[in-house]
Amino acid sequence: MISRKVLITGSFAVGKTSLFNRFIHNTFSERYLTTIGVKVDKKEVTVGGREISLVLWDIAGEVSQEKVPRTYFLGASAVIYIFDLSRPNTLNNMEADLRIIQATLPGCLVRVVGNKKDLLGEDELLILKRQAPEACLFTSAKTGENVESLFLDIGTELLEQRE
Repeated sequence: MISRKVLITGSFAVGKTSLFNRFIHNTFSERYLTTIGVKVDKKEVTVGGREISLVLWDIAGEVSQEKVPRTYFLGASAVIYIFDLSRPNTLNNMEADLRIIQATLPGCLVRVVGNKKDLLGEDELLILKRQAPEACLFTSAKTGENVESLFLDIGTELLEQRE
């Protein structure tokens, strides 16, 4: 079985740890706890009859902050950049952060994800889709909507890159 490192990053309080916990443990908590440093766990999944181990790194802090050691990025095969759909200002640093990610990890698979979909109505989601066209998916860690498919799609693409 192959193993691939996947970074989860984005602005403060966008739901990085909640997505991590929803995928790894199928849990959600309303309590907010700040991640200190990095939280690492893995989950083995089967996609298209093939197995892959996704080693997830939930990184505290924003990419553009100097508090995030660049060593966290070493060996990453994919990055999930999360913003908060209910707080459009979390898109403010996205372009700069994505440039840093692409410079640090050239050719790395990057997925931009809007989280907290459950807090918005359909009209608001349509507006945000226009404001953040690079977002590939809107998720809800609370309800679990699109969380599993996000990680399975990444697993599929990582396996395809290997072939």
